[in-house]
Amino acid sequence: MKSDKITIADVAEALQVSKTTVSRAISGKGRIGDATRQRVLAYIEANDYKPNVIAKGLAQKKTYNIALVLPGDCNLVDMPFFQNSMQGICEEASAHDYDVMLVPVTGSNLGNLERMIANSKVDGVILSRSLVKDTRAAMLQKENIPFVMMGTSRDAKILQVDNDHRAGCSALVSRMLHSGIARIGLIGGSRNYVVNRTRKQGYEDAFCAEGKTLETALMLEDCDSVAKIESAASKLIQAGAGAIVCMDDMICSVVLQVLADRDILVPQQIQVASFYDSTLLRHAKPAVTSLLFDDRALGALTCKVLLHCIQGEEVKPKTLLGYELAVRESTLFD
Repeated sequence: MKSDKITIADVAEALQVSKTTVSRAISGKGRIGDATRQRVLAYIEANDYKPNVIAKGLAQKKTYNIALVLPGDCNLVDMPFFQNSMQGICEEASAHDYDVMLVPVTGSNLGNLERMIANSKVDGVILSRSLVKDTRAAMLQKENIPFVMMGTSRDAKILQVDNDHRAGCSALVSRMLHSGIARIGLIGGSRNYVVNRTRKQGYEDAFCAEGKTLETALMLEDCDSVAKIESAASKLIQAGAGAIVCMDDMICSVVLQVLADRDILVPQQIQVASFYDSTLLRHAKPAVTSLLFDDRALGALTCKVLLHCIQGEEVKPKTLLGYELAVRESTLFD
């Protein structure tokens, strides 16, 4: 008998028990003697029986689906992070017979997520790109749905898995300060994203640790369009900044273009670094000093934590993954 064609009925017939008994032995639920359970499980193992996911889900009252909530307004610039982390999530989910359902959510419109929860289509949820005011998390908490934040939340009750952006950003800026650059400008994105606030904290930590004075005039936030980034870069150039640190790869690519258009040499006249490295900066000239994070590993670990949570297992409230500082040609320090 071929293992890929064995059914619950086949197991029941071979052992002269009911299909209900086999189902209870598989699910671990319901009244069944231990000897019978072990007999069923031994037969299943010997014949490499793999229960149909739908049947197993019905027996265990699970869907074997998890939802990955993505920002509906993400653009191509965001895609390297989401593609890499999604790959890690899907690989981990597949290893445990789970499928991943993508749920786009734009702003405060939770319709797609609410409908999926109302129809009991998933066993748990992964939230990507954590927000300062997160209505998604609030809704899932209210509905008592297992979920994990792939990012950082100020709510300690939320399970969180994130890259250690704060430590990485602090390390990069500290290296710059050690090299003798006193005036380091910062260009950041929307303050509604927790990651941008965390990166700013890392920037501030470096100045504090080195006993240097922060110049708030050199810290420009909410630069969430090309025009705003170009304007911020121009202000830092006029202010005489010796270096510009960009919160992400998209901001950095625009800054490099502004400097090139003005014939400002990098790093000889202004040094440039990015708090996030991606394929977007792969062909930048000069090569950009950046922080490297393993987004695929981040996705895989986030999924693993969620699956443990769904099983009712105890999990660590918050996990931070490490970083690598890649020193390249856009800066002068070693």
